[in-house]
Amino acid sequence: MDIVRHPQTGWIEVITGSMFSGKSEELIRRLRRAQIARQKVQIFKPRFDTRYSDDHIVSHSDMRIPSQQVADSKDLLEQVLPETEIIGIDEGQFFDQDLPGVCNQLANMGKRVIVAGLDQDYLGKPFEPMPQLLAVAEYITKTLAICVVCGNPANHTQRLVASQDRVLLGAQGTYEARCRHCYDPELSKAGPAPV
Repeated sequence: MDIVRHPQTGWIEVITGSMFSGKSEELIRRLRRAQIARQKVQIFKPRFDTRYSDDHIVSHSDMRIPSQQVADSKDLLEQVLPETEIIGIDEGQFFDQDLPGVCNQLANMGKRVIVAGLDQDYLGKPFEPMPQLLAVAEYITKTLAICVVCGNPANHTQRLVASQDRVLLGAQGTYEARCRHCYDPELSKAGPAPV
């Protein structure tokens, strides 16, 4: 997405979709382009998401870019430097309900804010605070994965392990992408049948 930049004008971009749909890759691509253009960029991720790295955003395909860990939205806001022009935020669904307000505040300060995150949880329900971010964003990109069962476009994240926890960090082997037809929310609640 190429956006014409106007001085002192901020906005919010949201990249959303299921797991394995390329959200982090798209976030990294946009942030790298900004860095190439010599814009001042800061990149954040939730402190507890250390699946691949403590100090990088890492996609499932191993694309990576340095980032800072933050505890919550307030901590993120406090870490933003005055000279920063572009703020990247990965795993937006893991932030608290204050994230949309913080993103609005940053955009009102003239900053370009790019947030990537899941729009639905493993039960197919909206994953807050992403729906609120979608409502206030100027630009929205919906990414789709490929269903591992049938090969159709996938919009759902199928949990493969038994857990009732809404947040269960994992990647391949824990989750897979499924289309509307192949997604089974009951399987997501119980995990696969024992062998």
